[in-house]
Amino acid sequence: MRQHNHFVYIATNIHRKVLYTGVTSDLLKRIYEHERGYYPGFTKKYNCKYLLYYERFQYIQHAIKREKQIKGWLRSKKEDLITEFNPKWRFLNKEIRDW
Repeated sequence: MRQHNHFVYIATNIHRKVLYTGVTSDLLKRIYEHERGYYPGFTKKYNCKYLLYYERFQYIQHAIKREKQIKGWLRSKKEDLITEFNPKWRFLNKEIRDW
């Protein structure tokens, strides 16, 4: 059986002041698109092009459910999630390019 990869991710701007939560089946491509401002709206307006956090799921419906859950959280809870995964809040864009 083929392994599927779906991701929930959190991106931010250069100053780490804005958090954007999204879902995708191709994390590398999605971050590339954010870096180039391909999506009009929130991510382009606030320059959310730096990856801070991601989770991998086999099934898209699980990823969508998790995305909705995280989007409903207060910022402080999202910050705790990011800090547990990425304590220094490093930008992970290069790390996923090396997959």
